[in-house]
Amino acid sequence: MEFKNVKMGRGKFLTKSPILNTPEFQGNSQRLKIIGTSHIAKQSVNEIKKAFDEFQPDVVGVELDVQRARSLMQDQKNKISITAIRQIGVKGYVFAKIGQIVQKKLGTAVGVSPGTEMKTAVILAAKEKKEVAFIDQPIQITLKKFSKTLTWKEKFRFVGDIFKGIFQPKKQIKQYGLDQFDLSKVPKDELIKKMMLQMKVRYPNVYKTLVEDRNKYMFKHIVTILRKFPEKKVLIIVGAGHKEGIEEMLNKVDIV
Repeated sequence: MEFKNVKMGRGKFLTKSPILNTPEFQGNSQRLKIIGTSHIAKQSVNEIKKAFDEFQPDVVGVELDVQRARSLMQDQKNKISITAIRQIGVKGYVFAKIGQIVQKKLGTAVGVSPGTEMKTAVILAAKEKKEVAFIDQPIQITLKKFSKTLTWKEKFRFVGDIFKGIFQPKKQIKQYGLDQFDLSKVPKDELIKKMMLQMKVRYPNVYKTLVEDRNKYMFKHIVTILRKFPEKKVLIIVGAGHKEGIEEMLNKVDIV
């Protein structure tokens, strides 16, 4: 599939949605479905295919920005050049490189390329002529914020956690509840909550930048989609760690 066939305009339009200040959101479960995924889990790919068959969405929103979507759909490696440091900062650059390496290794271990579930959703939506929206915050903004907000305390903790992972892997795995973790499946809600809480406690600024701020960004676009297409069924696909936070915000607004 050529990427130009995907409706990019929706994603660009939605990035301009205003900050919302509305009452309560009620009664949209019949036309809104949110799937929390693991970016390297075969289960997530199957859940998305099932949702297309059973839920029959008219609009599909994915946790991608336009740049990441283009790279994913054109099978580009999306390597971040060292020249990007000027835009996203040293810490953002290092974090992005480490994240790419880890995801690639995990994806290789389970035989699923990182982001396959998002790519599957976009391909199915284009094939069935659905509206596609890229609802995530631009990656450059996220990484720039990461560089500015990461504290020395968090950096030292990060180094300490790496050493623990090297010299005390079993203890580290058990601490984070990963001793029975199956990479081919989406983690259970209880495990996701535990992992998110650990991240929030040990790395509060990282949590705010990577989770809370992006939850708010994606939430605004979801509301924009629901209001723009009041009679349409909307399928939203985000990482499992974002699902609960977004749903909590949706429960506090009025979409009508």
